[in-house]
Amino acid sequence: MGVASAAFADDPATVRFLDADGTFAPSPATEPYRALVDGLADADLEGFYRDMAVIRAFDVQATNLQRQGQLALWPPSFGQEAAQVGSARAARTQDHLFPSYREHVVTRIRGVDPLDIIRLMRGLTHGGWDPTDPKNGNTHIYTLVLGAQTLHATGFGMGLVFDGRCGTGDLERDEAVIVYYGDGASSQGDVHEAMVFAASYRTPEVFFLQNNQWAISVPVATQSRAPLFKRGEGYGMPSIPIDGNDVLASWAVTRVALDEARSGEGPRAIEAMTYRMGAHTTSDDPTKYRSSDEEESWRRRDPIARMAAYLRGRGASDAFFADVEAEAEAVADDVRTRTNALGGIDTALMFDHVYSEPHPLVEAQREWLAGYEASFEEGAS
Repeated sequence: MGVASAAFADDPATVRFLDADGTFAPSPATEPYRALVDGLADADLEGFYRDMAVIRAFDVQATNLQRQGQLALWPPSFGQEAAQVGSARAARTQDHLFPSYREHVVTRIRGVDPLDIIRLMRGLTHGGWDPTDPKNGNTHIYTLVLGAQTLHATGFGMGLVFDGRCGTGDLERDEAVIVYYGDGASSQGDVHEAMVFAASYRTPEVFFLQNNQWAISVPVATQSRAPLFKRGEGYGMPSIPIDGNDVLASWAVTRVALDEARSGEGPRAIEAMTYRMGAHTTSDDPTKYRSSDEEESWRRRDPIARMAAYLRGRGASDAFFADVEAEAEAVADDVRTRTNALGGIDTALMFDHVYSEPHPLVEAQREWLAGYEASFEEGAS
């Protein structure tokens, strides 16, 4: 499985600028995107690396916090940083982003406080953050129901069409939508229904599939006998396979796809071939279903190591990498400190907002719980 997937990433039809060792070696499929990448400044390239390195430190810290009992669950993004950073940086300010539940760096890039993700996984909030607050950069909340966010994104995209907020030819004002989902979610009916409506209404939308090879314990080969990007083609939308561990490919292809979509050309689909290096969530044990050889073959394609090698080849200094490492440690330390200070939640809140008006059954349950908890206090005394 791992070897076959790696071979796909090396296919000439796959958009890839950087080899696994960080060498700049564009594949034939990069030609339409080459000028964009050539136009990136050193500050842009170093920013991509910084985004990836900092979020990995946060991700590791959050995993540790869950193991220490501070979080109910944590979905790691370890290994998928390039796909997420490139696509998020490709979006324009006015765009709307619909994540799944492990797009941690996408939310951070758009302005969401990482602690809001922590609060969600700790059970202190149902949503995490307010997507209508300008500081959160049009980032919609995490969706743990597989594939449901594709319907939300398509509905929003239809609204943009109806309201005339796309297709005017003004790239700085026309709005677009990008929705993230995984290879497992791609088999959900919601995704296919979303593609039907997106194609029919020509929504300004990019379906961004992160194929991390495993839908929990089910390999992608079991889900589909053909590359997943071809599913988008079946609905009449241009679909592009990219090396998801190459941040340059992710950025360039997503920027073009979003701008084409916002211009009125209809939806696009991208399949980012990447790999989930960690567990599906902290309740999962990947050693039960995949081999160490497979993991090692993908570890050699690590997106952060790849970008670091590329930057060093361009002359990036040791001081730059030391500064990034210091920032990553500071962000991780800050999240740990603020998480430990969060405290718990009043259990009585579970009865609020169940009905719009007071309900006798809810009130009876509230009284029962209060009495039940009081019984423990009486026993202790």
